[in-house]
Amino acid sequence: MTTTFEAKIVTKPAFHAVGIRWEGTFAEAGAGGIRKVMKEMQDRLHEIEHVINPKFLLGLSYHMRPDGFTHYSVVEVGEVDKIPEGMVAISVPSLTYATCQHIRGQEIERSYKNIYEWIAGMGYSLYEGDLAHYEEYPIEQDPYSTEPEFKILIPIVETSHK
Repeated sequence: MTTTFEAKIVTKPAFHAVGIRWEGTFAEAGAGGIRKVMKEMQDRLHEIEHVINPKFLLGLSYHMRPDGFTHYSVVEVGEVDKIPEGMVAISVPSLTYATCQHIRGQEIERSYKNIYEWIAGMGYSLYEGDLAHYEEYPIEQDPYSTEPEFKILIPIVETSHK
């Protein structure tokens, strides 16, 4: 299968989100830890108020520990009013992202390698905050699918050329 890699730059305004926090090692994530949280979010979406776009589940990954990361499986909300039991609210600042679509049938590692190479080739640097990347999944997609489709967003900053 021949695929064409396409990436673009987008700036997203700050937003609030509500969902489930997961923290663990890369091995625990690889063993399905995040998929379980995504499934729980799909099942509990109806508990969250003021959802802006119920068609997409966001996966925010924060690399704040050496052996793993913190992941938030969330939906964007217009306001944080009530937070359902076992869930958290998180705020994401306005950021600029390099974004591409991961297509069913491609290797996920290849999609990430492509976007990171594109970022460097275009003269951008990675954002130095805690948010490493986020993914946008169709809410109806099976979290246990071996061939998911999703959008990858990597926070970036423009590199000074002076």
